[in-house]
Amino acid sequence: MPIRLLLVAACAALLWPTQADAQIYAWRDANGRLVLSDRQLDAGATSYAVPGTTLRATRPLVSNAFRDRIEPLVLAHAARQRIRPDLVRAVIQVESGFNPRARSPKGAMGLMQLMPSTAQELGVRNAYDPEDNIRGGTAYLRQLLDRYEGNEELALAAYNAGAGAVEKYGRVVPPYQETRDYVKRVGSAAGVEPAPPTTSRRVLYKTIEIVDGHQVRRYSSERPSSGTFEIIEQ
Repeated sequence: MPIRLLLVAACAALLWPTQADAQIYAWRDANGRLVLSDRQLDAGATSYAVPGTTLRATRPLVSNAFRDRIEPLVLAHAARQRIRPDLVRAVIQVESGFNPRARSPKGAMGLMQLMPSTAQELGVRNAYDPEDNIRGGTAYLRQLLDRYEGNEELALAAYNAGAGAVEKYGRVVPPYQETRDYVKRVGSAAGVEPAPPTTSRRVLYKTIEIVDGHQVRRYSSERPSSGTFEIIEQ
């Protein structure tokens, strides 16, 4: 729980009469501003117990019935994008807690927390619509998995920090604590196994070019920047 929110809750507890049902609700408005209230005015609000009561802090309340309605969407789009359903579920759980109205301070939206620019590129018209969001989120995750040759750890790192950060640090999980925690949390929920070290393997990239009407095979230790290629491990 953020320290700032704890301080607000503590101050509120001192000012309000102590009662068994004392509770604070917190959520982000459309502009990303933190809103606090003693009433649940937003369906996606997170509730926090006021110190001195017997209530506990909770995540956004999502019913089992709602998760059951989401499950067919997860299965359908995971199959369409050739992604393990467990991975899609884990991303949704960590990103939004299955709250379709979730919005981050940076503007990420919906179940799979799509940024506005990403949603636009993926053709997502309503990021708060579960089906549209999961369709776009799984398509984006597929792009990242293809980019990193099926390496789920790197795909998740790029999902959290951006592909630019992964590339910047030589195609490894960036040294950002938030990103490392994210990869670990999603991986733990989805059963992602760490990628084996590549230092003992030699990787060659095989490409085929057409020269004077004939196929010419070329091999390189550097990944081609474009076109199709085959990976050969030695």
